[in-house]
Amino acid sequence: MDPRVIEHARVLVQWSTEVNRGEMVLIRASPEAHDLIIAIAREVAKRGASYMVSMESDEIIEAYVNHADDDTISLFPRHFMAAFNECDVIIGINAPNNTRTLSSVNPEILVVRSEARKPILDMMMNRKWCDTLHPCNSLAQQANMSLDEYRNFVYNAILIDWAETSKKMSILKDRLNLHKSIRLLGQDTDLYVETTGRIWNIDDGKHNMPAGEVYTSPVEKTVEGKIHFDIPFLYQGKIIEDIRLKFDGGTVVDFSAEKGEKTLNAILEVDDGAKRLGEIAMGMNDGITKYTLNMLFDEKMGGTIHCALGKALKECNGINESAIHIDMIKSLEKGEVFADDEAIYRDGKFFYDK
Repeated sequence: MDPRVIEHARVLVQWSTEVNRGEMVLIRASPEAHDLIIAIAREVAKRGASYMVSMESDEIIEAYVNHADDDTISLFPRHFMAAFNECDVIIGINAPNNTRTLSSVNPEILVVRSEARKPILDMMMNRKWCDTLHPCNSLAQQANMSLDEYRNFVYNAILIDWAETSKKMSILKDRLNLHKSIRLLGQDTDLYVETTGRIWNIDDGKHNMPAGEVYTSPVEKTVEGKIHFDIPFLYQGKIIEDIRLKFDGGTVVDFSAEKGEKTLNAILEVDDGAKRLGEIAMGMNDGITKYTLNMLFDEKMGGTIHCALGKALKECNGINESAIHIDMIKSLEKGEVFADDEAIYRDGKFFYDK
């Protein structure tokens, strides 16, 4: 086994979820992640905890939704909820056999399925949890890399000193928490949001691995202006690219996408909350040097900012409710971020950079 897989598992169990003796650990993964599952089980055993593996894949989801009627799609999986209810720790591993498996499925069906499972997502947020991935051929191909290149890319972003990284991000977090608004300026972008009463937090690997972002939930009705998301992303097997959103009174009033506009429209029509921002964040992981159509990595890329439509973050005092939380990314190598009147970021450098 690649020793980096063993170290990845150690980071997940010891740093990310801090598994303790006697805890119940649920590992959600696809067969492609077999090596990492083995390594996690080994680490869980060393911590005196118990594990259970739930296998999932896009192929299984496709088979189900393509043969289910409307009532079945909306059926709440109470047996799955019961498993979540008994867990102390949930580790999710993405390692798809084919990243485009769901591209032929009607996105509205997948949205209905997500709405039916929303209580499970809410419960997970009250547990110790972390999502990660295991390098595999499909993700390497999606990133336009060989498998060896992709492994190096992944572990360069994951196997770092997270304690030191956490301290660095906290400097920015503490400064932002002194201010009451954020303004983003860049190409085709002038977006203003207020953050009064909201809390800026850091993602230092306790819920995502890799991690590396400073984030909050904006005051929903204060979002004004326009933003151009120039980094493509993959949603349910479909690429959405070159997105432009316009906000008035906190709600999306106009939108466009060079590619995937129909899917973007379906996202916005999920519910009223899907038309508002649930998150705004800055990417801080300099080990991620290019986008790979994988949001777990792309949103953490240094020199970027991202916003999420939909569900707000309770730990930030966010209140927007939605069945979705969809991140969209903008490069800020040639942009500025102001907190009130203070320039905290300009053209690739933060206020503390020399």
